Amino acid sequence: MDFLRLEGTLASGFSLDLGPLKEPLGFIRVLEWVFAIFAFATTGGYSGKTTIKVTCQPPLSSSDATAVFGYPFRLGAHPFEITICNSSHITSHLQGDFSSSAEFYVCVGVFGFLYCTATLILYLCYQSVYRQTSRGPIIDLVVTVLFAFLWLLSSSAWGKGLTDVKWATNPDNIASICDDCKAGEFPSMGRLNASVIFGFLNLILWAGNCWFIYKETRFHKDPSQAATVEEGGAPGP
Repeated sequence: MDFLRLEGTLASGFSLDLGPLKEPLGFIRVLEWVFAIFAFATTGGYSGKTTIKVTCQPPLSSSDATAVFGYPFRLGAHPFEITICNSSHITSHLQGDFSSSAEFYVCVGVFGFLYCTATLILYLCYQSVYRQTSRGPIIDLVVTVLFAFLWLLSSSAWGKGLTDVKWATNPDNIASICDDCKAGEFPSMGRLNASVIFGFLNLILWAGNCWFIYKETRFHKDPSQAATVEEGGAPGP
């Protein structure tokens, strides 16, 4: 019976209205939706390589050894082969496992994107259902505060993880594995640097949006207006 009542409420409450996009509540939610995509896409889709050069003399010759790595940054799972000066081959691995911070960050981004999608549908198509009782804005506020906290944790953790990834994939550090090895091509980290920036931008957006959602709750409205909303009527002048 409760399911049928909910289904009937959603069916009767559907009304497409793009008006909330002109208000901070809806506009900021769209920005959160966009920046959440940027955050998990720049991290989850990353692949890079780092190169060291082996120089032998005499006769003067050189060869390159390239290690490829990417998300989720379990660097030990990426072996690479080095041809040393006596023509023998050795297999080495990058060092470090930074998957926990990277996967946590991407997970927060994906769930943030899904929540933004759900709430945008609610704002634009079921605005009357959202405002019918005080529970909708309160739940929205609690979840938004939670996501702001998760963005703080995940962005900080991933920022530290990225610093460790840069050190572990720096050719100057890798070249110490053999006497004839020198640093070669450095990995491109611009995309990962951007991912951390997107994370902290999400933190600012979600934390700032808490104020505009708080204004929709009964805690900000005067008692008479809150009571009117609870009864399902339009707010008084």
